Amino acid sequence: MEGAAQRGVLAVLVVLAGLAACGSGSEIIEGPKNVTALKGSEARFNCTISQGWKLIMWALRGTVVLSMTPSEPIITSDRFTSASYQEGGNFISEMIIHDVQLSDAGQVKCSLQNSNRDGSAFLSVQVMGQLLIPGGSLVVIEDKPCNVTCRALNWTTLPDLSWEIGVPVSHSSYYSVLEPEDLQSAVSILALTPQGNGTVTCVAEMKGLDVRESVTVNLTVVPPPLDSIDKPGASLPTWAIVLLAVSLSLLLILIIVLIIIFCCCVSRTEKEESSYQSEIRKSATVKTSKDTVGTKLKSANENYGYRSDEPKTTQPASLHAKSSEAGVPEQRSSRQPHQESDHRQLGPANHPQVSFNVASPKKVRNVTLV
Repeated sequence: MEGAAQRGVLAVLVVLAGLAACGSGSEIIEGPKNVTALKGSEARFNCTISQGWKLIMWALRGTVVLSMTPSEPIITSDRFTSASYQEGGNFISEMIIHDVQLSDAGQVKCSLQNSNRDGSAFLSVQVMGQLLIPGGSLVVIEDKPCNVTCRALNWTTLPDLSWEIGVPVSHSSYYSVLEPEDLQSAVSILALTPQGNGTVTCVAEMKGLDVRESVTVNLTVVPPPLDSIDKPGASLPTWAIVLLAVSLSLLLILIIVLIIIFCCCVSRTEKEESSYQSEIRKSATVKTSKDTVGTKLKSANENYGYRSDEPKTTQPASLHAKSSEAGVPEQRSSRQPHQESDHRQLGPANHPQVSFNVASPKKVRNVTLV
């Protein structure tokens, strides 16, 4: 069996050599382009050639895997097939690689045996590994932070990991890192604080391909146990924290208002006391002044030793007026014997005497203020 296969390959090479010897002057107008394929899928490469060609050869990683003649293709493996098209007077040869394997990654070349020009491209192969969330469906506590882990195992190249959150949350974030012991694996950790039931989905998108893989788990949220409230370090729910913050703010504002009102009342009381004390001092000053004046008036006494020698009807009007201005009423004159002014000595300096001269030079009225 192996000898027959070797003879077949030698026959193909002889035919190709013969065709190349009689080739014409056709050339490659446009070569193939780079392709990224997923393991197990198909990869297609196109090569545009001018008319007049005799033999087209496709090589993968330096080995001819497909040849075409104007009459029929020469196929050496079922994994490599061909297709052809006409476009604008040119011939397009297409090589199709079926069930792409990691070993197929490498250079792909399209060439004409009778031409110095060839076209080349590169085949990249990616492997979709496993995507899983350990533990499956999760049961978590309401308003308590939790983590959900997603693992991408045996991927080439590593995908971009992201999350789709289908539950109400108060906070969520995620990050991805490589597995320390496996460079073809990665892990993504989603941190969230759930507030209701729902689903979370881990999504892996392959670079350079419109391919994505996802895995979804259910997230069941249960209320916190009653004893967890009494445990030290147990976190309060969000609504309780907000209510507590608002209450403390209102209490602080109330305390500030009460302090302001107290300061205003104290200041007003001090002003009223100061005004009242001022009025008291003024009243005491006025009373003291009045008492002083009254004392001075009471200290003035009438001289009862004076006796008028003439009838009251004969006193001149001027004398009566002057006596009234001096503030000594005649009604209070004493009936005691009068004392002659020539023999009466003056009293102390603080008791002044007022003398009035009448028609007779020998008669003098004396008024003494004591």
